[in-house]
Amino acid sequence: MKFLRDKIDQMKKPFEKGQKFEKFAPAINALDTFLYVPNHTTKHGAHIRDAVDLKRTMITVIIALIPALLFGIYNAGYQHFIQLNEGVLPPFMDIFLHGLWKVLPMIIVSYAVGLGIEFAFAIWKGHEVNEGYLVSGLLIPMVMPVDLPLWMLAISVAFAVLIGKEAFGGTGMNIFNPALLARAFAFFAYPTYMSGDKIWVSDATTIDGVSGETILGALANGKELPAQWDFWNSFIGLIPGSVGETSVLAILIGAFVLIATGVGSWKIMVSGVVGAALTAMMFNAVGLTALMNFDWTNHLVVGGFAFGIVFMATDPVSAAQTDKGKIIYGLLIGFFSIMIRVFNPAYPEGVMLAILLMNTLAPTIDYFVVNGNIAKRKRRLAQSKQLKSA
Repeated sequence: MKFLRDKIDQMKKPFEKGQKFEKFAPAINALDTFLYVPNHTTKHGAHIRDAVDLKRTMITVIIALIPALLFGIYNAGYQHFIQLNEGVLPPFMDIFLHGLWKVLPMIIVSYAVGLGIEFAFAIWKGHEVNEGYLVSGLLIPMVMPVDLPLWMLAISVAFAVLIGKEAFGGTGMNIFNPALLARAFAFFAYPTYMSGDKIWVSDATTIDGVSGETILGALANGKELPAQWDFWNSFIGLIPGSVGETSVLAILIGAFVLIATGVGSWKIMVSGVVGAALTAMMFNAVGLTALMNFDWTNHLVVGGFAFGIVFMATDPVSAAQTDKGKIIYGLLIGFFSIMIRVFNPAYPEGVMLAILLMNTLAPTIDYFVVNGNIAKRKRRLAQSKQLKSA
């Protein structure tokens, strides 16, 4: 590794201060710190408060995403062949390679466009390349339909980076989760490519009789659910959906990684599940519509709820920061996710809008939590003074 270290040091010389290519230093420094631990630690920022540098934190999230990504690649091929061959599946590698052929270009486009914009802004402003897009670049294709045209994905990525991050000052300054902004932009800009019964199965539009409708979409339209869409298939992930959101099992593996490393907040995850479960139970008791009657346990394993709670709601920049605030934040995300599902038949998947709404309210939640703590301490101080004077 010393050979690589020496080569990188040689490459950096023309980019050093006072040299010919000084303004391009952020680009070469990004390569250095991606391959090696930086020779400095984070000293300020809303989302890193110890000696761990931001790039290593982002790499941890990427590692946590790998199980859901690998399963999503397989499921993209599985959903294609199960429809095309009327239930007869080819060998495992054929299924996986078909999914890889569909998903890999999405990842490449996402990173190419997003990192291209990040590098351009770093050179223009003369600061280091922001690390946050290492995660967003993988999250964005994982929350999209597998057959979304690549040019639509590119425009959605550009919107998320330019409007969602750079307009607010870059990584650590954004109000909203960038990956969810990309999905929201695509949903409202290209609705026919983000909803319906054809978009969740690759090549479905070219095959007669193929239907890739999601469970929540079918319920919103008052349809009966096929027997294979039971709780366990939904938990494992062999159902139509966005690339990375279908397998709750794979997502739970990622959640364990995030919690064990201290990168993701278990308070947000647990309170989000509790909020959704209690809300769904309430609707089960009422039971006026198909979505109200949909068992509360099934609500937790279908759609993007699990993926959103684990990887989106826990975003350390846009989430609540206080301990009590995280619990309130998570509970409300769970509550609004089910509320939107039940009361909005045009958009039965609610976690995206719920998280974006709570991103807006997170600072307000923290404000009241902090001020509540200050008020408690003032009361204790006043009581202490009264006891002393007595």
